[in-house]
Amino acid sequence: MQHGGITLGIDPGTARLGYGVISGGLQPRLIDAGLIETWPDEPMSERLVTLYEGVVELLQEFNPDVVAIEQLFFARNVTTAITVGQARGVVILAAAQAGISIAEYTPSEIKHAIAGYGKANKPQMQEMVRMILNLPTIPQPDDAADALAIAICHNQTVPFADRGLR
Repeated sequence: MQHGGITLGIDPGTARLGYGVISGGLQPRLIDAGLIETWPDEPMSERLVTLYEGVVELLQEFNPDVVAIEQLFFARNVTTAITVGQARGVVILAAAQAGISIAEYTPSEIKHAIAGYGKANKPQMQEMVRMILNLPTIPQPDDAADALAIAICHNQTVPFADRGLR
């Protein structure tokens, strides 16, 4: 796994797909963050095309060394799990077609890497992202902050994974 290059973190969703781009290793620097949004009244096939094209644009613009994405771990709502799974598939396809490696992390792994606690709440996570990236305010919107957390998790996990300690 690449460490210290450019990481594109993705918080998958079909209505709002958050992304965060950082560079550097254990002292990451914010490059960009934002959303790819779709309209709920569009057919799912069109929404997935919008997400795919948006991710392809991100990959072309930032040329990341790795795409870090949240694993679909557990969902109380089956419909939500299916749509998140579809968004994940689109992201994984776009990255694979571009020849970019993919790293997947569970929500608990992300929280542990960022806050040191696998059950950290959203405000704790957002504040830690702000502090780690040395930003004046918490990144907005929430989906972008979540994507940055995923990217930071990758940067902080890779040195250990490279040594077989993950």
